[in-house]
Amino acid sequence: MIIDDRPDTTPKLVLIVDFDGSKSDLWEGLCSDHKTLFDRIYEHCEGYPSHHHRTPESRKAYFSQYIVKDTAVYVGAPKRTLPQILKERDLRNFIRNFVDSKSWKGIPAQKIHDEIREAVLAQSGFEWVKEPVELPSINWLGMSLLVLLLLLFLPLILVWILFVHFFYERKDINFTLKRSDLEITELNTFEKSEDFKHQNQFSQLVSMKPGKVRLITIQALFIFANALIKFFFVEGKLMGIPTIHFARWVMFDDNKRILFFSNFDGSWQQYLSDFIDKSGWGLTGIFSNTAVFPKTNFLLTGGAYDEEHFLAWSRNSEVKTNVWYSAYPDLSIKNVNNNSLIRSQLMGPLSERDAVKFLKLI
Repeated sequence: MIIDDRPDTTPKLVLIVDFDGSKSDLWEGLCSDHKTLFDRIYEHCEGYPSHHHRTPESRKAYFSQYIVKDTAVYVGAPKRTLPQILKERDLRNFIRNFVDSKSWKGIPAQKIHDEIREAVLAQSGFEWVKEPVELPSINWLGMSLLVLLLLLFLPLILVWILFVHFFYERKDINFTLKRSDLEITELNTFEKSEDFKHQNQFSQLVSMKPGKVRLITIQALFIFANALIKFFFVEGKLMGIPTIHFARWVMFDDNKRILFFSNFDGSWQQYLSDFIDKSGWGLTGIFSNTAVFPKTNFLLTGGAYDEEHFLAWSRNSEVKTNVWYSAYPDLSIKNVNNNSLIRSQLMGPLSERDAVKFLKLI
């Protein structure tokens, strides 16, 4: 993705990677295994090693200069690697074909479950299903501690919200444009890059409002968001939204700007509408600290709930994602998590009731 491509600025090339394994494995892939591709791209960037000085070490040294730490990251299928996701997809497809190949009328769900397991184990290549799998679960101890901290600091939080409202929000310059007010050529450019597959990509660049109060507010909200992501949003839903593969916020330029990236299922309109319906307060709390946002009151109301202006604001601050790659473009995040549940429930004994639920996953 290229940002700051206006005539009065120096363009910047941004690379975002969601990856398995260690950072050393990532560097090996970028700087050695796929060096030709990355050389052809980055040789157009200032300071990239010249042709005769390109080694894995010199490439890594170059990239290391420009690493920006994530502010908050959400993963829709935590503790899953790419090989695991692909193998579990193949397992589910095999089971689906096996179930469709026979008539099961009158046969108890437990018996069907047993026959599915026997059919899977009879196939070469599925030996890995015998290995135990750990699926993430809500950390109720962590959530309890978080709630206690919120209750402890509640008086301070309420005073802070009132302070922000009366001394900052009431003086804000608000975003008042509608979709019909936006540049139609730019809108068409964004829409032409969407809906090629079930998954879509959204990138957004916004500037912070000036002052330490806004910075402290958004940093506190990111700390809260990271705690919720770590302790609670681990089962494939972010604020009740089951369509997000990855979401990432990055503060950079001395905390003056924020980049937001997200991979999601379905259309752009449905994605943001889900956020408004189920997490409008979260969006408002974070992005009301950025410049020229729809009118907000008391930090958590207004803003994103003003759907017409919020959707126009989202398009207006969107950045074109020049190239993006998904390793499993035909799988929704619900598919990924369901496939893991199928794998985890396949080997153990199930009651008739649980067997019925298992069959509904297929």
